[in-house]
Amino acid sequence: MGAFTALDVKKLREMTNVGMMDCKKALTASEGDMDKAVEWLREKGLAAAAKKSGRIAAEGAVCAKVADGIGAIVEVNCETDFAAGSDKFKELLGDITNVVLTEKPADLDALMACTYPGAGKSVAETLPDKVLVIGENIKIRRFATYTDGVTVPYIHMGGRIGVLVNMTVEGIAPEAVTELGKDLCMQVAAMNPTFCDRADVDEATMAKEKEIQMTLALNENAASDRPKPQNIIEKMVMGRMSKYYEENCLMQMEFVKEKGVSVEQHVAAVAKELGGGVKVNSFVRFEKGEGIEKRVDDFAAEVAAQIAGTK
Repeated sequence: MGAFTALDVKKLREMTNVGMMDCKKALTASEGDMDKAVEWLREKGLAAAAKKSGRIAAEGAVCAKVADGIGAIVEVNCETDFAAGSDKFKELLGDITNVVLTEKPADLDALMACTYPGAGKSVAETLPDKVLVIGENIKIRRFATYTDGVTVPYIHMGGRIGVLVNMTVEGIAPEAVTELGKDLCMQVAAMNPTFCDRADVDEATMAKEKEIQMTLALNENAASDRPKPQNIIEKMVMGRMSKYYEENCLMQMEFVKEKGVSVEQHVAAVAKELGGGVKVNSFVRFEKGEGIEKRVDDFAAEVAAQIAGTK
């Protein structure tokens, strides 16, 4: 029997949207040959949607939702905006989000093993049926959850961007900070910060940024008619680091609704007005399709290939 690895099983599952156990059986029956394994699954009627698996799923939508104090954000991808806008796809995205909210899976593998609502079988086993119904390749790409604190969700442009902001609130009713949470979510959606707070910037990133700014300052100084002493250059670099925080850290950014006020200052003002404390812990921002290489089809070549019978 040809040998195969867990990575082979994972690859076959991604190619076919078929459950892990069936992929193992297929690879065993085909002695590890990937093409024969796909054929085996097709012959068994398990991979009717396998022909769609080679298509890049870079469209889709993000869903962000909070229920019973639990926050979840999920990205599911398909091939076209047309499919993403269909009721069937929206139903699938909602169902997957509800699974994440209720089952709280640890990772994607655990999510795929969860029972799909009303189907009597796992998410992994149900996806091929959804592919056939929707007519496109579908991938559950990623998800994140918050189980503590106060979480506020936000969806931008019908699911193009989804955001969750998580806060610790003291002495204030959770519903009283909903507006603040929405404002923070919109800030995250629009400005796409890398970090929540300057304290979250890791040492390696700080060291690299300081190195870049120091090199830039030294080069500028060398080209200047009036060179500055080293201590002045170091102060310039520190000033530029503050600018880096303002551009990359949510709490240090200028609040988009109030010029000259940082997000940190706005949060403190709201907390004071409400008579309690608010700490912004973190956020999650998903933009659908980000980082996925989109396929550019040569339509003429595709038509020619179909006429020639090569597809």
